[in-house]
Amino acid sequence: MDIPHGNSRRVAAIGLALAAVYVVWGSTYLGIRIALEGFPPFLMAGVRSLVAGALLYGFLRLRGAPRPSALQWRSAALVGGLLLLGGNGGVVWAEQTVSSGMAAVVVSTVTLWAALFAGIWGEWPHRVEWLGMLLGFTGVVLLNFGGNLKGSPAGAVALGIATVSWALGSMWSRKLALPGGMMAAAAEMLAGGALLLVASAVAGESAPPSPSFRAVLALLYLIVFGSLIGFTAYIYLLGAVRPAVATSYAYVNPVIALLLGMWLAGERVSAHEWLAMPIVLAGVALVALARGRRASR
Repeated sequence: MDIPHGNSRRVAAIGLALAAVYVVWGSTYLGIRIALEGFPPFLMAGVRSLVAGALLYGFLRLRGAPRPSALQWRSAALVGGLLLLGGNGGVVWAEQTVSSGMAAVVVSTVTLWAALFAGIWGEWPHRVEWLGMLLGFTGVVLLNFGGNLKGSPAGAVALGIATVSWALGSMWSRKLALPGGMMAAAAEMLAGGALLLVASAVAGESAPPSPSFRAVLALLYLIVFGSLIGFTAYIYLLGAVRPAVATSYAYVNPVIALLLGMWLAGERVSAHEWLAMPIVLAGVALVALARGRRASR
């Protein structure tokens, strides 16, 4: 049976967006680690989001997209604060002491938190989802007993806050009055980037006099691929597919991040971490699959 042209374009767009959040976002954990060699965390994350948001906003305005209303800017500031200040900011700060691969594993629990936060809007997890959440969080507890996270309690706390903040922002964004299309991503990156720069000023960060070429390249990669491509793809998916599908990147990113960290940055993964990682990812996959079945019914 032929797929209508409009539907085929939508399927293709969803496929490309999923590929972006699966592969590109998996590589950004290593990109963050390299960028941190030359930039302080909140300043780097703020510049990344502001530049990407300004480029996307200007492009959309040139194509005739309307300016967001005052209400839409407030909603974008709320979501941008949760996703970028709390979520991305927490990850960037944690990667000063936690390996990029382990950061990705902990962040994969965003799917578990998203299932829990869905209960705020009347979609409480079912039995299989509770089982997956228990399994996933057990894996995170095991990670905290050894390896990277044990050696950096502050980094572990920052990753926990980042994951909760990202999950809440993702679920809440579906209920708020946000600009249409990609303008939502542009507004959220502008608002979130501004909040990150405020956090940078409060933390007393300052711009480095001469960051390394390697760090500058990593920052450019994060702006173009992590934000302009990856973040806009994620915002598109939040409005186009079920939350379980939009957050399914969570059990692909850690594998990519771990392999890249070991290959390009010489990161080591302990036996303890190899044991805990599949437990976390199994719990995440169980929740995502269970929510997918519920939605299809």
